[in-house]
Amino acid sequence: MGDFLSSVLPPGLIDVLSALIPPVVVATVFCAFVIQLLRKEMAPRRMDGSLVSDEETGAEDAGDKGATKVGETEATNETPIAQGRERTESDGR
Repeated sequence: MGDFLSSVLPPGLIDVLSALIPPVVVATVFCAFVIQLLRKEMAPRRMDGSLVSDEETGAEDAGDKGATKVGETEATNETPIAQGRERTESDGR
């Protein structure tokens, strides 16, 4: 295989390619890691900070993955949430 490449490519180009391959591999792995990390950090989250795509573990894993749970609509704090153009209690001050 090396004889075929040396007969097709100029001699200086083989040296350049062999010198550039390791940095290209390292850069590709680094970019893949950064993209994977950014996708994880930019994933949609709930008000309590948990990922939206996380499912409850345990016996509920055997159920339908697309089913929504009714009990998850509770607010985690006492702050009122304004819907649309509604005003919160602190806006009147």
